[in-house]
Amino acid sequence: MPKNKGKGGKNRRRGKNENESEKRELVFKEDGQEYAQVIKMLGNGRLEALCFDGVKRLCHIRGKLRKKVWINTSDIILVGLRDYQDNKADVILKYNADEARSLKAYGELPEHAKINETDTFGPGDDDEIQFDDIGDDDEDIDDVSSRHVPYDMFETVIFESKLSLDVFWRK
Repeated sequence: MPKNKGKGGKNRRRGKNENESEKRELVFKEDGQEYAQVIKMLGNGRLEALCFDGVKRLCHIRGKLRKKVWINTSDIILVGLRDYQDNKADVILKYNADEARSLKAYGELPEHAKINETDTFGPGDDDEIQFDDIGDDDEDIDDVSSRHVPYDMFETVIFESKLSLDVFWRK
């Protein structure tokens, strides 16, 4: 039998799960490029973005970013403007929240730009969720002897509305 010279099946194509946790160099805009914020994802590799020069453009995600860099609404992106179509552009780069904050600090982004603080796959602080107990502790659920128990439907509705009013006026 011949020796196996293949590289394997589909598992080879899936690749390793590597996050870009290392810092990359901050890329500033050049002529023919503009910063933008994603307004709406349209599907099929397209999105609608509001550029910081005030123009709303239909942007096309280029092949290098497709299925590798996930873009969400309110993300800050760098788009390449087209010479022949002013209302269309191509997405060149997506900035993460830290890079967008740095751009805002350098004065590249306007002050009114809202930066999406929740990175989908970025490092997040896992704070604990705290719940407040705002219920009435003086009333026991199991103590039904003090209440009148209604028997027909009309009486049930009146009884429940009186209970809700009692709770409302007590607070």
